[in-house]
Amino acid sequence: MSLVNELAAGMLRKEGGFQEALKKVLSEDLHMSVNEFCTLSGISTSTMYKILEEQREPNLRTVRSIIRAIRRLAESEGGHFVAVIASRPVLESIEERVMVVNGEEILVKEYPANTMEDAIVASVKAERDGALAVVCAPIIAPTVEKILTIPVSVVIPGRSIIRAIERLKDEI
Repeated sequence: MSLVNELAAGMLRKEGGFQEALKKVLSEDLHMSVNEFCTLSGISTSTMYKILEEQREPNLRTVRSIIRAIRRLAESEGGHFVAVIASRPVLESIEERVMVVNGEEILVKEYPANTMEDAIVASVKAERDGALAVVCAPIIAPTVEKILTIPVSVVIPGRSIIRAIERLKDEI
């Protein structure tokens, strides 16, 4: 079922069904936060939160904007996003969800992984979702590069290693 059809079915199913379907589409299908979606769709964050928390029913104009944005994001050629595969704490430290690289906006989508196996599965899922490239930890990159057909880049921790050792020095 297309993402737009999921929204329509949710709207017709029950009171609050549109909101439930929209939450699912954003988190599970598009892998993006409300803020990311609002940035890409032009819909105000406060409006989206009011709709999602069922404090306000969306008007027809807003529903059309949401559907247009979801259709564009879901059907964009090649996905136009870079997948970042990391643990939840690392993903939460990412500040920019849309980056400008060489004058082109690139969406950053998060794929949480807590084990090496999770990272491999997440990288395959990211490629199937249409990722342009994958960013992951150096320990998993060689394996992921053998599986994927898209570019793989590694995160090289710098200051974070030094800060972690400094935090541990009192315990050693």
